[in-house]
Amino acid sequence: MTDGEIATVRAYNNPTREARTEAGAVLRRTTDDGAVIEQLDKAFTAPMMLLIDASVTPELPKAGGDGQTAERPDAAQLIAGYRAGAITKETMLEIRAQAVEQVSVMGDTVAEQAATRFIKTEYEAIGLDLGKIQTDYMFKTGALMILYTFISIAAAILVCLMAAYTAAAGARDLRQRVYGRILDFSGSEMNKFTAASLITRSTNDIQQIQIATVMLLRMVLYAPVVGVGGAIKVVGTGMGMGWIVVVAIVILLAVVMGLMAVTMPKFKMLQTLLDKLNLVGREILTGLPVIRAFGRETHEERRFDKANRALIKTQLFTGRAMSLMMPLMVFHMNLITVAIVWFGAKGVDAGDLQVGDMMAFITYTIMIVMSFMMLSIISIMLPRANVAAERINEVLSTPLTILDKPDAASVRDRNPIGNITFRDVSFRFPDAEEYVLANISFEARSGETTAIIGSTGSGKSTLINLIPRLFDVTDGSIAIDGTDIRDMSQHSLRALIGLVPQTGVLFHGTVASNLKFGDAHMSDDEMRRAAEIAQAAEFIDKKEGGYESPISQGGDNVSGGQKQRLSIARAIAKRPKILIFDDSFSALDYKTDAALRRALNDRIKDMTVIIVAQRISTILRADKIIVLDEGEIRGIGTHGELMKTCEVYREIARSQLSETELGA
Repeated sequence: MTDGEIATVRAYNNPTREARTEAGAVLRRTTDDGAVIEQLDKAFTAPMMLLIDASVTPELPKAGGDGQTAERPDAAQLIAGYRAGAITKETMLEIRAQAVEQVSVMGDTVAEQAATRFIKTEYEAIGLDLGKIQTDYMFKTGALMILYTFISIAAAILVCLMAAYTAAAGARDLRQRVYGRILDFSGSEMNKFTAASLITRSTNDIQQIQIATVMLLRMVLYAPVVGVGGAIKVVGTGMGMGWIVVVAIVILLAVVMGLMAVTMPKFKMLQTLLDKLNLVGREILTGLPVIRAFGRETHEERRFDKANRALIKTQLFTGRAMSLMMPLMVFHMNLITVAIVWFGAKGVDAGDLQVGDMMAFITYTIMIVMSFMMLSIISIMLPRANVAAERINEVLSTPLTILDKPDAASVRDRNPIGNITFRDVSFRFPDAEEYVLANISFEARSGETTAIIGSTGSGKSTLINLIPRLFDVTDGSIAIDGTDIRDMSQHSLRALIGLVPQTGVLFHGTVASNLKFGDAHMSDDEMRRAAEIAQAAEFIDKKEGGYESPISQGGDNVSGGQKQRLSIARAIAKRPKILIFDDSFSALDYKTDAALRRALNDRIKDMTVIIVAQRISTILRADKIIVLDEGEIRGIGTHGELMKTCEVYREIARSQLSETELGA
């Protein structure tokens, strides 16, 4: 024992408070450096153990020298023997070395607890109120814990809000990108995806990504912090049971990877089955009148039930597989606890480990396992989110077949006339071998009505879909006022065209919002003029709300003829240079048909009008009639000319008109 240590022992064995206080002043710590504090702890642990615990003091031989040993002396006896000369300095140093060695064998935790008991005894000896010190410490520490709790609550709320906002904003932007991409699709791309599939991808798939994003932001960033913190604490305990944690993590990862391998193929099927269910549902709802008319309700119920059961069966499989995750995790944690208690009990029994340290080790280990459990929860959502992301990326990465050229011209600053020229145009659908249209050449001039007639499947609708570039020609070219439409921007091209499709399409809103669909800033007078030309003003005025009458989605609250007339009025109200009617008069009675055509001739003079029709009565007065048959032009001319020169036209005319009408 060094002289300084002997002085310390003397001072602390002095019954007077002054001597203890003086000794304390000599040993008072004046630094907060962690390394220095650790050295001080190591230096003072052995002396404190000697003072508080006689079990660390070696047994001394009896004075008689017969080889028998005396009882272990306490610190006071050692000091008295040293003062009396019975114990030499060399013996004291030997005792010190043996005591330090025994303390090191005990372990840091046991030594620190014994030293703590020494400090407690000394506090009581110098008259300090230990109860008050403990109470003050408890209140101070408790206040800090409460403060940290509120900080944690605030941080958790803030994290949830930020994660939810970030995920929602990301889903919003992604949905906008997908929707914008779909709007850029031509007919070729639309044929690649069904409408039901695109709806699912734009809604459910993006929602899956949004949910996964929230969980990622909340757990994936939090779990590593908890796991790393627990690992640091486990290593700091120095208990030698870190291998249990390693084995636990390996088993946990094996379970998670096994479940993901089993469920991933099913998650891929899940979204496809959802597409099919949406498709069947849309078909049934859209075709409900036809289903009832043919008495096919039972068959459609079975068809829907089949698609529904296939989806439910897959969902149940994935749900049951993933439901095993939590029980396995809890069982896993209990096994870890048992293993730690089993192996830790041996250390407690040997005196090398305290029960409190073992419980702390269990807590830190559970923290590490919990962090991996959080990641495993994410693994439940990631497979489906991954499939959804692939499906969305499929939409976003689909190459567009119709694109504007970098130097595409705009016709806004020009004064377009609207003359259309087809030059040896041929067309076939992507991946098709046969041409739908072949060698089509004609000109439709402004101020004239050009009619297209032919049998079903002759390519009439396909031909007019080439004008607004819903499809691009395969061979040849289409020009407007001498400019190839492929050299024009799609927006400026379609701004020139008013198209009335075969099936009237109306949007949810009012009569006015539908008529002003092409130009929201048009005046009410222009809107009413278009309605009068389309013969729609009469039934609109009879409605209770007039032009503010509601229109349901798809125009289901108006008749087929009214829907068609509103579609025609919408195209006219746009004031286009090119007006295209794709068999748009078929839902009109003969009287309305005649009145509408007469109004078009009288009130529309500066437009290129193209009419696709099945009824010859609709196109008798057209300036030019084009006869299509099997994708080729069989004749061009007026009604009278074609009756003389075109056999196909004569057959159509004789099947629809009487001899008197033909003669007229």
